[in-house]
Amino acid sequence: MSIPVLRGGRLEFLSEKDVQRIHSAVVRVLGEVGVRMEHRPALEAMRDGGCEVDFAGHMVRVPEHVLRQALATAPSQFTLAGQQPEFDVFVDLERIYTIGGSSALYVLGLDGERRSATLRDLVELTRLQDALESLHIMHAIVVPQDIPQPGFDRILFANVVPNTSRNYYSQGQGARSIRDQVEMASVILGSGEDIRRRPIFTIVLCMVSPLLHPGIRLEELMECVKHGIPIYVEVDPQLGGTTPMTIAGALVEECANVLAGVTLAQTLSPGHPCIFAIASGVTDMSTGNYSGAAPRACLLHAATAQMAHFYGLPFQGGTGIDATVPDAQAGYERALQVLTNALAGTNFIHLSIGLMEQMLLASYEQCVIDDEIVSAAFHIARGIEVNDDTIAFDVIKELGPANAQYLTHEHTLRHLRKLFWPPKITNRQKWDAWMAAGGKDMRERARERAREILAEHHPQYLSEAAVQQIHRIAQSAQEQAVREQSA
Repeated sequence: MSIPVLRGGRLEFLSEKDVQRIHSAVVRVLGEVGVRMEHRPALEAMRDGGCEVDFAGHMVRVPEHVLRQALATAPSQFTLAGQQPEFDVFVDLERIYTIGGSSALYVLGLDGERRSATLRDLVELTRLQDALESLHIMHAIVVPQDIPQPGFDRILFANVVPNTSRNYYSQGQGARSIRDQVEMASVILGSGEDIRRRPIFTIVLCMVSPLLHPGIRLEELMECVKHGIPIYVEVDPQLGGTTPMTIAGALVEECANVLAGVTLAQTLSPGHPCIFAIASGVTDMSTGNYSGAAPRACLLHAATAQMAHFYGLPFQGGTGIDATVPDAQAGYERALQVLTNALAGTNFIHLSIGLMEQMLLASYEQCVIDDEIVSAAFHIARGIEVNDDTIAFDVIKELGPANAQYLTHEHTLRHLRKLFWPPKITNRQKWDAWMAAGGKDMRERARERAREILAEHHPQYLSEAAVQQIHRIAQSAQEQAVREQSA
């Protein structure tokens, strides 16, 4: 069954005038302030594309006409392929999808203990998420701490991809990393050209606020363009820390920063698929910590969706929650975050499954709970259908006032299958029936469901020979990365 179509964009906080004022400031930042790019080949490409480049200072200033040309070639529609066609992600400026959790260093196990993440956790959490209906794109939810860290991204690829049918949202450690991942994907698809036609993985490029593109990210960007790998150009500004405290000011910085990366990609290869991405939050002034679940962070993500769509770019938003255990705080933070993003038309709701403690902690139980929250939020985001059939005047007239019975009417039965939201772990029993069934809270029910999935869901999407070949490539690449770091 293919991914259900869901379209958002009903929620807008910026007026047309607001958008234009922010855009004018973005143009000024790109043209007068510029972006620092720490990779000479990228500087040369930007110069050749018409930008003003200071090679000694690694600074690039992007004239408005160059930006305009880049945005004219950046596509608004393309496809991210699943390993199975039913999980193909058809990207435009309206459809909404989810992306799983990312890169936690710790795990909250089903025994309730918090510990360092392991390779086994990566595999089991991938299997668990693969069984969740609300997850559309897979990420590596943990970075295992029981493996060497140089070359870890190749090990993530080799252990995630065989255990999911979804498109894989990957990351890199330089240009060679991209080449290694293309080689591993070629084991599945057959060749690099097949990957261009059906990209089963993407790369996220995390630039730095304010206005900095590190050399390693630019290497990855240029290598992705060479191989036709779609990219998420991401910045993660922290309001009051790495950008202005005001949402309007943060919008200006993040737009300028992302658009500089998009301009580079389009200069190198017009039409290359680029996604405007943030995982932004605020500086909590009481603790000094980053908070992605603060209400103002939700506002920022909704407003950034508007700006990204103004530029004709698909948008990835969403970030971690602050809660440290699957409790009421985790529930309301995730619900506000997902619902706001869905209503705002965020095309890829990032980190939407299983992450807690601001991306430090992955929870088996929270994966199951988040699947329920996302499903409910998406039910709301679908909105209300109004036509002659749903208005149901003829039914109201037929049954009349007072003792009318709608429960068994054909109209009710016909719409029930379409409109009913079936909860999986939400309790709707009254107290006595709930207690008779064990009186379990949502965390307990989620724990039981997670154990059931892990016992039953053992996907085999690839042949054993293909899996072994991918692991050999990853292991060899990691060993070389370890040797290079030790040299």
